[in-house]
Amino acid sequence: MGAGDDTRVGTEHGEQKLRFAVLGPVRAWRGDQPVGMGSPQQKALLAALLLRGGHTATAEELIDSIWGEEPPERAKAALRTYASRIRKALGADADILVSESGGYAIRTGPEAALDVETAHELAVRAEKAATGGDRAQARELYGAALKHWDGEPLAHVPGPFAEHQRVRLEEWRLSLLELRLDLDLQVGCHAEAVSELTALTAAHPLRERLRELLMLALYRSGRQAEALAVYADTRRLLADELGVDPRPELSELQQRILEADEDLTFQSDSSSPSSATTVTRPAQLPATVADFTGRASFVAELGDQLAQAEGTVMAVSAVAGIGGVGKTTLAIHVAHAAADRFPDGQLYVDLQGAGASPADPETVLGSFLRALGVADSAIPSGIEDRAALFRSLLAGRRVLALLDNARDAAQVRPLLPGTAGCAALVTSRMRMVDLAGAHLVDLDVMSPEEAIALFTRIVGEERVLSEREAAMDVVAACGFLPLAIRIAAARLSARRTWTVSVLAAKLGDERRRLDELQAGDQAVKATFELGYGQLDREQARAFRLLGLAEGPDISLDAATALLDRAPEQTEDLLESLVDTSLLESAAPRRYRFHDLVRLFARACAERDEQPPSECEAALGRLLDFYLATARNAHALERPEERLVDHLEPTDHEGLAFTGQEQAIDWLFAESACFLACAHQSWHGAALDKAVDLLMAAGALAESGVNIRQYQQAAEALKAAAHAHDNARAEARARSILTGLHLTTGDFDAADAEAREAGLLGTAAGDPISRSYALNDRGIVANYQGRYHEAKQHLGQALDAFLAQDNKIAAASALGNLSRASTWLGDTAEALELAGRAVAIHSRVGVSMRRANALYAFGIALTEANRLTEAEVHLGEALHIFQQSRQRLWEGMVYFRLGQVHLAAQQPAQAAMLAEQSIAILRSVGGPWRRAHALTLLGRALDAIGHQRRAHACWREALEQYEALGASEAAAVRELMSAKDVA
Repeated sequence: MGAGDDTRVGTEHGEQKLRFAVLGPVRAWRGDQPVGMGSPQQKALLAALLLRGGHTATAEELIDSIWGEEPPERAKAALRTYASRIRKALGADADILVSESGGYAIRTGPEAALDVETAHELAVRAEKAATGGDRAQARELYGAALKHWDGEPLAHVPGPFAEHQRVRLEEWRLSLLELRLDLDLQVGCHAEAVSELTALTAAHPLRERLRELLMLALYRSGRQAEALAVYADTRRLLADELGVDPRPELSELQQRILEADEDLTFQSDSSSPSSATTVTRPAQLPATVADFTGRASFVAELGDQLAQAEGTVMAVSAVAGIGGVGKTTLAIHVAHAAADRFPDGQLYVDLQGAGASPADPETVLGSFLRALGVADSAIPSGIEDRAALFRSLLAGRRVLALLDNARDAAQVRPLLPGTAGCAALVTSRMRMVDLAGAHLVDLDVMSPEEAIALFTRIVGEERVLSEREAAMDVVAACGFLPLAIRIAAARLSARRTWTVSVLAAKLGDERRRLDELQAGDQAVKATFELGYGQLDREQARAFRLLGLAEGPDISLDAATALLDRAPEQTEDLLESLVDTSLLESAAPRRYRFHDLVRLFARACAERDEQPPSECEAALGRLLDFYLATARNAHALERPEERLVDHLEPTDHEGLAFTGQEQAIDWLFAESACFLACAHQSWHGAALDKAVDLLMAAGALAESGVNIRQYQQAAEALKAAAHAHDNARAEARARSILTGLHLTTGDFDAADAEAREAGLLGTAAGDPISRSYALNDRGIVANYQGRYHEAKQHLGQALDAFLAQDNKIAAASALGNLSRASTWLGDTAEALELAGRAVAIHSRVGVSMRRANALYAFGIALTEANRLTEAEVHLGEALHIFQQSRQRLWEGMVYFRLGQVHLAAQQPAQAAMLAEQSIAILRSVGGPWRRAHALTLLGRALDAIGHQRRAHACWREALEQYEALGASEAAAVRELMSAKDVA
């Protein structure tokens, strides 16, 4: 087994092996699927057990590891809870977390793997290889070990144990890095090591071993003065910071450099290959562009690969990407940088693979042989004989071949050098997965920073700095595609009267954008057209129709519905488009377009799709799929709620889910896609389905996920429904907006929408929007302190829901009635109503909405001073809300639990819960709810004796109430006055 065969953690025993990582964020996977490990404290417990090598840790040790000297009052109970949740997350592998002797241990065994253990095994093997004299293998093994670090070890994990381990693991990483760098210098990679060592010494200025390696690397690179300057800087720094001299090894190295000690010079293990034949040295590389910008990671990666073409290795790298992404520019730049490594010449050919007439490999070989000095009379006929002579001429020599713009691997294979020491660098729009032994590189678009740097270099700093925001709009409109940026910058440079803002405005029109991105003989559309022209009929159809979908990406299931093809055929089509670089694989079973390619695909759909109605039909199939699947998810989340009976019928059955958690996963993962689909479906029969899709996906409203996109879609559909006199669709769109305004705390807007929804629903004969409007108006009245009015609306809503046999909605109305009774002081009625709501959910089965009933019950129990029961009910509600990812209600349960603990004279616990509530409500729920939590936090802090912080909380709450014109402002003023707060 080679050194690289076991560098991926946990793949030897099958795809479903459990893997853990601590050399970065604490994470777990089963096969390739992430396993959620919960809160930071749960991760702290998991890390503390994983890093004990299977040994048992007592509860006291674990409490000290997680919380240190100030554990919470119920630390052991919390520990048990965390352990239970970890076991639940591990599922079938839960038995690796064992309880014994009052403590816990994780026994991974052969069924699971831990990155730190794998890294340690690789480091041990590296040490053995180095001791045995195999420096190349040792370097590879140390490099493989270092790849397991993924940022700061135990990132964001709290507690003393994690902090200590972070320091230890970082120190170990640096030690391994020093060993690998030492080996780099031993094998002659001193020039390459200089930049890495420079960065490392800047990050760790007091680490003398790194300074020593940098001095040696500089000296061997012919930079003696710089090497001595490093020593002088080190000596000065150590004296200033620590008051000590450099260690003896560093001082000795300085002296040897001053004396030009010959033993410091790199001694190669092998002699240069002799050349028994006289061959012309070709230098065919095109000139590199003067304004080459960014791409540092790709330059380094390809440079490293070319550096491997030494001694016994022939290196091949294949760069793939969409047209215009800069493959050729990058390859030429890298080839020039590596030219010194290939003293026997550099060959270049444009294989014209993107065009209708790709270059013939036999003809290319003839050209290469002439460049190497072979007379025309000596060039054999036939591709096999030419390829054999080509390889023979390169035997024992070091030549780089840049094979640009290849069509496929078959075109490339005959052109590859066959001997060690040579290298080939290939660019293509096709991913050459079938090119044996090739290092594949997928070139993506530029980062925003690289894109603006390129634009600035072409246009000039003076024009860009004064309009930087407009310049960012330009490169964003270009999709950060280098070709598009160069064209846009060239157009601006040629028009001195234009401002950057003028160009940004021109590119802002999506329908005109591709037409604007052309200058001279360069055009983005023409580049894409070449790739499109190579597609077969089914591929071209898939490419066009996929471009119609507005979402950020598309799942395989959704694409199957859109294309109306079998799942296997759809996957084959999409993967073939990925191989052509016209489509990207965002994740397993998910696909996306580059922004400009999507615009081109839509233009092709408008131009080429026959019949034209197929475009509308495809989007209709996609909307059908999303609505049917959202309906299935809704039915699992809210069993026996009648909404699903009143949704538009669909031809597609939608995805079937095995449980509520899977349904929620789909809802959140697909939300951006189906909201975009709903937003663009604003006419004809699609309008009713689009509104119903938002109704069925109502769980999103209280989660905070894509809430802005949700509201934009609802507003657009409301306007479209009004314009088309579609009262049913408008009523439902207004009902959706009511829920969104309730979520953000805009109660006046919620009441206005609910009132109109009720009127329109009545006019349209729609029982859903009519009855929901009554319930929503009752909720608004509750929030605004109009409790008698709330009971009137909610009583009518309850009657309507019961008449529809809508049990879940009836339970919601009962919970809301319970709150109204609570605030009116009728605790007995509040408890009775909330109890009825909980009973309905108990009969129907556990669902997310049961948590709302428990929440109302908890409020009533708190008012009745039955605090222990209130905490139990609210705790159960919290667990359900967390499972359902309802962030708004999770935050509100923390607030209510804080009220319980404050009433129980436990202000410290109340303050902690209020802080948790505020942390969540800062991103969802609006300022009204945050002001409630701030007021509670102030009360708790005041009870503890932290008056200054309490006053700050009240002031912030008062500002938020006053900005909203909320009646609660008076109560806060009264509270501040009683506490003598200015």
